[in-house]
Amino acid sequence: MRDDEAPSGPDEYTDDVLSVVERIPPGRVMSYGDVAEYVGRGGPRQVGAVMSAWGGGVPWWRVVRADGRPPSGNEVRALSHYAAERTPMRPGSDRVDMREARWDGVS
Repeated sequence: MRDDEAPSGPDEYTDDVLSVVERIPPGRVMSYGDVAEYVGRGGPRQVGAVMSAWGGGVPWWRVVRADGRPPSGNEVRALSHYAAERTPMRPGSDRVDMREARWDGVS
């Protein structure tokens, strides 16, 4: 492949991240760091890059910042999804209640 050619599709890491995001149940969330930990490699920034480039086809609103804030630039759309899914929110805030809503990848 030439240097100026982009890959034709997602790589294995991207597939792994998107697979985890697809499994997050409605009303639950994972932080970017949680997803990276679950996948077993990368970190929050790498997960963010995957979600920015490829996350449109998965429930992207279920991946939030560690403090419960929705993805930047998509706050209004995310809040609509949270309301529809009855995602636990911090009282009087636009942040997800991470204690109540965080998904551990099992339950």
